[in-house]
Amino acid sequence: MKHFITLLAVLVTCTLSTPLASFAATEKDTAFTDAYKKAFENKDAIALNGFLYTKGADPEVLGFYTMMMTAEMGNKISSIELVELTPEDVKKATSIQPLPSGENAKLPLTPVKKLVVKVASTDENGTSTSTSESFVAEYEGKYVIPVPGPVK
Repeated sequence: MKHFITLLAVLVTCTLSTPLASFAATEKDTAFTDAYKKAFENKDAIALNGFLYTKGADPEVLGFYTMMMTAEMGNKISSIELVELTPEDVKKATSIQPLPSGENAKLPLTPVKKLVVKVASTDENGTSTSTSESFVAEYEGKYVIPVPGPVK
């Protein structure tokens, strides 16, 4: 029993010492996800594309990003959140990737979070869910989704 009480005291101390900000989304996070969800569910392609940071983007990759962002719009978002990057995410986000043209590309901005969107859709074939993930960076004080561009 003494060990249980000691363990409980350690767990409570660790929990209380963790900053509350790590458990709750910031106002900036909430504003971004709310605006994204509204644009997505209202089929507002212009607003959705406005989240993209396109400076220096490869045109083919930009077309792909635009298509992927709007492909399921109008469906119900069952879950949307900005999550902290894992070490694997950081490695992937900062690595150089090959383009279909044979050139190499990378993200023009360093991501600070990852947007995770779960979409539920229903049609004559039944109900399905999908999950998409996009890196999110900060540019001029706001969150954006950077589109990869050629490495120079």
